[in-house]
Amino acid sequence: MFSNEAGLGSAPIAAAAAKTDYPGRQALVSMTQVFIDTILVCSITGIALVMGDLYKSGLEGAALTSATFGLFLGTPGTLIVSIGLIFFAYSTVLGWSYYGEKCFSYLFKNSTGAVKFYRILFVIAVFIGSTLPLTVVWNLADLANGLMAIPNLIGLLALSGVVVAETKHFLEKKREEERLAKGEETLEKKSM
Repeated sequence: MFSNEAGLGSAPIAAAAAKTDYPGRQALVSMTQVFIDTILVCSITGIALVMGDLYKSGLEGAALTSATFGLFLGTPGTLIVSIGLIFFAYSTVLGWSYYGEKCFSYLFKNSTGAVKFYRILFVIAVFIGSTLPLTVVWNLADLANGLMAIPNLIGLLALSGVVVAETKHFLEKKREEERLAKGEETLEKKSM
């Protein structure tokens, strides 16, 4: 869940900001995030952890991942993990800041005062989160994500018909565009 946020309802906030002619197209693009995060990044990391056999050493989390990649790639491996963690942490903070700001803006009818209040709360929460023990932070994150997933998954079930209809509409339009493009190519070839 922390990898790709599938089912949480947060990624659609960013996807909704995209300029697209069909919502179905943006949905298909957004699905690639889940594939890349889960199938590629998490699988490669998991396979490396099992192959490195360092999970029995008592190391956990980032320390285990860094040690494993260091085992296979030497110093560059630990640097790759460290730099990756910095970028993932920074992009996560930016993403959640954006998501929260958009939600506050929607809930409080684009009130600039509410958004400023949210920004102050967010900065305080980031500071507190960076000073708390790691287990407390992870437990709070798990709780918050679980609470967010429950109503969102109910909403996904309720809107599944709309998703199917939008996807069919997009795929039909795409097929029609492809047929028209092939027809134009055929006419060009005949005119030559």
